[in-house]
Amino acid sequence: MTTIAVDYTAAIRQQAGIGRIVRGQIDALVALRPDLDLRLFVAGPADLAARQAAPLPLHATPIDERNLVRIWHRLNLPLPLVEWFTGGPLDLFHATDFVLAPTRARRKLLTVHDLAFLFYPDAAMPSLHHYLHRVVPRSVRRADAIVADSHHTARDLHQQWQVPPEQISVVHGAVDHSRFQPVTDPARLTAVRQQYAIGEGPFLLALSRLEPRKNFVRLIEAFHQARGQGRLPHRLVIGGGKGWRYEAIYQRVSDLNLHDHVHFTGFVADADLPALYSAADFFAYPSLYEGFGLPIVEALACGTPVLAGDNSSLPEAGGAGAFYVNAEEVDAIAQGLVQLATDPALCARLRQAGLLHAAQFTWQRSAEQLLAAYTQLLG
Repeated sequence: MTTIAVDYTAAIRQQAGIGRIVRGQIDALVALRPDLDLRLFVAGPADLAARQAAPLPLHATPIDERNLVRIWHRLNLPLPLVEWFTGGPLDLFHATDFVLAPTRARRKLLTVHDLAFLFYPDAAMPSLHHYLHRVVPRSVRRADAIVADSHHTARDLHQQWQVPPEQISVVHGAVDHSRFQPVTDPARLTAVRQQYAIGEGPFLLALSRLEPRKNFVRLIEAFHQARGQGRLPHRLVIGGGKGWRYEAIYQRVSDLNLHDHVHFTGFVADADLPALYSAADFFAYPSLYEGFGLPIVEALACGTPVLAGDNSSLPEAGGAGAFYVNAEEVDAIAQGLVQLATDPALCARLRQAGLLHAAQFTWQRSAEQLLAAYTQLLG
């Protein structure tokens, strides 16, 4: 039987973004093909909760992830480290988060979620930025094939590092449609407003970790400009935990005297997202660059109109369900906010188109795409 190991580390270490993609894809793959000899590798110890939530037993290392990474990249040798912990020789190892761990697997597959660290130096903390610049190209060279989250990321890989298109498989992210759907229960909508201290009245939602690439400073400036026109009665609600270089975001709110109109919720629990998306009049995601843009699909699946940047993979994620603007121009973002706030017919069209577009992004479809990549690589 073909033996496949998958790096499941991000699935138990990261609550949003990449962690959600890895969890969704691998959990769906296990459900789709329970006959596969699939082994879940984890760099660093895994607690009881992680083991109970995983779809298969976890093969965790006793050394924590940070020190393990230091060891294997200092040695820079094709040691069978993954095999030591997963129980023997492997036909395929799938590294799911940019970096290929030491392995002697017959075939090696690497997921590269985006190349933001190439285009935006502040897309990661300086230490992580340096690490990615050094390690990701090396991992790409070692891999037999690459998985990209979007066709745009696949093109970036080809243009920046000359990865042959035939070596790249696109495996989209997805949402759990049993959870991400329009919430109409007034009690749930009221509860999520109370839990995150949003209050009554209309609001537009922005959601992401607070960092420069997410473009919150321009969004706040555009919100201020639209309010100044008297055509945006909404409150701006920004959800997400603190990342790095987030101070400018809070400072801009202070500079523009928007304390009463911009509300930061902090991290939003995954279970609360459908109700929060549904409670918002519309969702703003003018990011400067994304490998896919999972929050866009989540919002669309909840029937919430979306304003998005017209760059990178965002049109791929939003399809006909989003209203696109130049994310680098405050005026364009402001005009988009006003248009969504004042044109109910436009919002109705986006809502209908968004539900249809989001419906195609299922974890089963994502697992089928991933299985096809495995099959092609194994021959």
